[in-house]
Amino acid sequence: MKNLYERLKSGLAKTHNNIVNKIDGFFSSGASRQELEEMLEETLITADVGVKTSGIIVEGVANRFKGYNIDELKGYLRDAVFEILRDCQRPLEVTAKPFVIMVLGVNGVGKTTTIGKLASRLTFEGKKVILAAGDTFRAAAIEQLEVWGKRTSSDVIKQSHGGDPAAVAFDAIKAAVARDVDVVILDTAGRLHTKINLMEELKKVKRVVSREIAGAPHEVLLVLDASTGQNAINQAKIFNEAIGVTGIALTKLDGTAKGGIIVAIANELKIPIRFIGVGEGVEDLRQFDAKEFVEAMI
Repeated sequence: MKNLYERLKSGLAKTHNNIVNKIDGFFSSGASRQELEEMLEETLITADVGVKTSGIIVEGVANRFKGYNIDELKGYLRDAVFEILRDCQRPLEVTAKPFVIMVLGVNGVGKTTTIGKLASRLTFEGKKVILAAGDTFRAAAIEQLEVWGKRTSSDVIKQSHGGDPAAVAFDAIKAAVARDVDVVILDTAGRLHTKINLMEELKKVKRVVSREIAGAPHEVLLVLDASTGQNAINQAKIFNEAIGVTGIALTKLDGTAKGGIIVAIANELKIPIRFIGVGEGVEDLRQFDAKEFVEAMI
């Protein structure tokens, strides 16, 4: 059975190969220093690090890299990426009771699955969890959350399909207080089937929660799909401006060669990266560790 680091490395294999194979190929071709720098920038851009962030990294590497040694180049590249990522390595800390986590994300990013895996982590740590089925508009979202509720022995608070998400959040908060629960995780809609603006609906949920518990939601966790690349940054900007995001969970890193998007997110948004998803298993939702990530990526 693979240990955790091996699972991470396996999950990032496509991104790793995308970057390292190109660097190896260029060194064996005897390219000039200028060509090498251009290749490095192009390689990072194709890994979805983004034009702006790639430029910063290549400039940092070029200032230090004086010889023509492949291991030296990779070392400086790891250092440059780590410098960007380390400031966003801030684990989620449960600092209140009940601690309320409001989870955001468009449909298809793996939001409900991430909620289930997070509930599994928290219950394993001995915390009592309530799941709130606030994505009342998506078919099977409530049922999907109920499956995770059974798996993690967590109560699920729900209403009927198409119900008011803010009312679900209200019921969940009341239940958490009454049942002496440690953590409430609120699922939310990724899109709506009505004319009500999604962001307005989410703001309403947030208002209801903060009215019931001062300082809540204590965490606004945005789930992003790594395979969507630069679109993930655009989603983050929109959600952050409207709701205020306090942490990011980046999913599906195992299914893309463009895992460099995490570097662009860290550089451009400066929002803490709480978790990364590198596989289907519960244990594949990992607490983000910048050093470990860079070692696996490059």
